[in-house]
Amino acid sequence: MASLSLAVAMALTGCASDAVLQQAASLERQGKGEQSLAQLHSAVLADPGNPQLRIAEQTLKERLVVQGLAEAARFEQIADAASATAAYERVLGLEPGNPQAHSGIGALQRRQHHQALLQQAHELGKKGRREDAMALLREVLAEDPGNEQARDLAESIEVESRQQATSAKLAPALNASVSLAFKEATLTQVFEILSQTSGLNFVFDKDLKTSQKTTIFVKDTTVKQALDVLLITNQLEQRVIGDNVILIYPNTPAKLKDYQALRVRTFFLANADVESVANTLKTILKTRDLTVDKQRSMIVMRDTPDAIRMAERLVSLHDLPEPEAMLEVEILEVNRDLLTTLGVKPPGQLSLSPLPSTSGGTLTLQDLLHPTSQGIGVTVSPLTINATETNSNIKTLANPRIRVKNRETAKILIGDRVPNITTTSTSTGFVADSVQYLDVGLKLEIVPVITVDGEVSIKIGLEVSNIANQVTTSSGTVAYQISTRTASTVLRLKNNENQILAGLINDADRKTASGLPGLARIPIVGHLFGSTDSENSRSEIVLSITPHIVRNVTRQSMAMLDFDSGTESDLREASLSTDGANVSTNPQLASTGSIGTSSVAPPSAATPISSTSNSSPATSSISSTPTTSGAAGEAGQYINTTSGASASPLAWQGLATAKAGDTFVVQLAAAPAQAVTSLGYQVDFDPTKLAVVEITEGDFLKQGGTATKFSTSVDPVQGQVVVSDGRTATADLGTSAAGTAATLTLRALVGASSTQLRIEKLAIVGPNGTAVTASAPAPFTITVTP
Repeated sequence: MASLSLAVAMALTGCASDAVLQQAASLERQGKGEQSLAQLHSAVLADPGNPQLRIAEQTLKERLVVQGLAEAARFEQIADAASATAAYERVLGLEPGNPQAHSGIGALQRRQHHQALLQQAHELGKKGRREDAMALLREVLAEDPGNEQARDLAESIEVESRQQATSAKLAPALNASVSLAFKEATLTQVFEILSQTSGLNFVFDKDLKTSQKTTIFVKDTTVKQALDVLLITNQLEQRVIGDNVILIYPNTPAKLKDYQALRVRTFFLANADVESVANTLKTILKTRDLTVDKQRSMIVMRDTPDAIRMAERLVSLHDLPEPEAMLEVEILEVNRDLLTTLGVKPPGQLSLSPLPSTSGGTLTLQDLLHPTSQGIGVTVSPLTINATETNSNIKTLANPRIRVKNRETAKILIGDRVPNITTTSTSTGFVADSVQYLDVGLKLEIVPVITVDGEVSIKIGLEVSNIANQVTTSSGTVAYQISTRTASTVLRLKNNENQILAGLINDADRKTASGLPGLARIPIVGHLFGSTDSENSRSEIVLSITPHIVRNVTRQSMAMLDFDSGTESDLREASLSTDGANVSTNPQLASTGSIGTSSVAPPSAATPISSTSNSSPATSSISSTPTTSGAAGEAGQYINTTSGASASPLAWQGLATAKAGDTFVVQLAAAPAQAVTSLGYQVDFDPTKLAVVEITEGDFLKQGGTATKFSTSVDPVQGQVVVSDGRTATADLGTSAAGTAATLTLRALVGASSTQLRIEKLAIVGPNGTAVTASAPAPFTITVTP
């Protein structure tokens, strides 16, 4: 009775724990993970001896901790420190001693403090208080030596400190308008006119022949452009040596060595081979002063500022993460053996042998010559009736998943290492044994080559072996006979495409018959006089492989792949220009203002945004052009929502109406009042009325040919889209030109209602990591018609 009561109690406890587990799983599926954990914790307290509940609680807690850490990382990517801190605190509520959450909160606090110091340093730098700004930056770098924003800002302040006085006085003079018309005039005459027009002072090298004749005809151009044309056509160079003094000298190797300013640039490579990149720089830029530190993956070069800038672009193209793929392999070996033995095996042998003498003595010759029936022994083989059938099926399955880098070899061995002993003897009698191990089983070698188009070329080598026989030599040494099947091929698959390789078949059919001669061959009746053994064996190897690309090289834009590299003797980019912009890339003659000033690139013509240039090259505006497709009531009007968000740098543009079930596009336009380097935001939508089909990056942050990193995360249940977009160039000054931040492709789900797109948690970052204060645009209202 006691045993029965115990069994009933255990059954009731098991049913109760199953109900708790099911209810907890249901809450987790609904997104209520903390409630599910609380319910499991209560159940564990009520039944502490239940291992299922304890394991379920611990597993759910670990899963929630991982999700919380991932959520905090996502908020950190979009520079939302408050949400990231809240996520870390939720993790600490689940696991108070979690080291990642503690370090994450500490890092966020330090980052916020450093960000405030960087903002103060930036403001002080703009006000000309560079010493105070550098003191703040030194404090940041003392606590965080790897802070790139602090290093870049410090470098900018140092460069500006050296060049501000010169740039401030040179810029107006170089941008002054001038028209020149000289035919066979001396250089002295032409430079005298330029000096009178611009107010610049020109000093000539002692070896320069100022009586050299030149011809120049330019109209309504800037002094800078006219000066560049004059220098290039007469093989001259320039160097700024004072507030408004420019030295002119011959463009010869000796003079360039004496006058040309050089810079030292250090590159730390994270992915590319340092020697390969160094050879590229030597070949393309003809750089001679270049050293390589393989231990630190570092390149140090000394060259002109133009060569340094080109080297930065080349290094950024080379130093990309190596592609990786996860290879999902399934290998199946099917062995089938069928053995059938049927029939009567009659005696196959009759043996006669003389018996010992009846008198008990030994066998004599007389006994052999006069045999008797009592003196002959008879031995007859037994009669055997066979009727057996043996059928065996063997399946050997291997399903490894292995991650491998591009062009590296992945090896898989599933089997045994069989010792093979070799004996060596000498004439002196010395005997030595050596052991060599043979790999027997399943061996697979895979070499993937991942292309930029998202395909994987795979070189496969497959070998399946087993011990077929064991051979023992006369000396007692054991050797093995190995049966093997191999296959080698090269195939090209798309990402997540499956391919099956089959047909490695070994088929053997053996039939053995024994019985009385003649009688055993009689049909049907012959089985009474003989026996037949039939053996059929068949084995097949099947290989299934599916590549999953984990990381691939992003195809760079044409602006990054194709850029001007000057001439063979002059690496300056676009030394001649017709748009009145900055002509020379010489930093000493570049027109620079305060820290954070950026140039403007026009937006893409495909976007409904236009940039209007006024007297200031950084002036831009957003214009909205209403367009309709068909009747206004059917397709809706293409509108720009800016009401209520006049201070916002962002604005929605798209169709105000859409039919249920149709796909339509909405764009987020950007026209900031100051330079921007990165942009992060969250778009909220009603998941019962809208579905996100695709999110693509616009041309806003890509302007100027700068590489960007664009990432999105869509939660179709909560109705949230998290977007992070940023320029990846070091010491980037950002862009303030109008453009498209992102394009959202949506699908209307429910008719006869209106819904909105709303931006939450907007984070905008300017040059040197400075935070840009801005408000979110007004919600975008969409009317969904049946």
